[in-house]
Amino acid sequence: MTERGDEPGPYSGLFGSVPDSYGYRPAVRPKQVTIAAVISGGLGALCMLLAVLTLTSAGGQISEVLTGSRGNTPVAVAAALVCALIYLVPAIYVRKRYAWARYVLIAVAAMGIAGGLMALPASLLGLAIHVALLILMLQRPTKLWFQHR
Repeated sequence: MTERGDEPGPYSGLFGSVPDSYGYRPAVRPKQVTIAAVISGGLGALCMLLAVLTLTSAGGQISEVLTGSRGNTPVAVAAALVCALIYLVPAIYVRKRYAWARYVLIAVAAMGIAGGLMALPASLLGLAIHVALLILMLQRPTKLWFQHR
């Protein structure tokens, strides 16, 4: 029977000096993945809320902001629901260790950064959130966790 200390880890070289990531199999989900899933889920929930609010009396104004016309409420609702799916589906599957979900979150974060840069200075919060999401998905513990599925 092996104890936890007998298993190879990320620093299992002589005196822990040489990183050995080849034999390393992280069993516990890294906190970066959990945080990214929570951020993505929160953004998806906000998109769902936007879709619901578009169906209220404020729908004309929201539709005008999203589509440029007050008469496009169905298009605005559909856009908000698609946005919600783009955030919620990867948020669910990234926690289940599906590599495609990580790639989708990287792409969504990159598009969010591009959109945030184009809408400066009004989009500083959204830009910061998407930068954080991208950084979390590109960190070494996240990469290793998805590589060793």
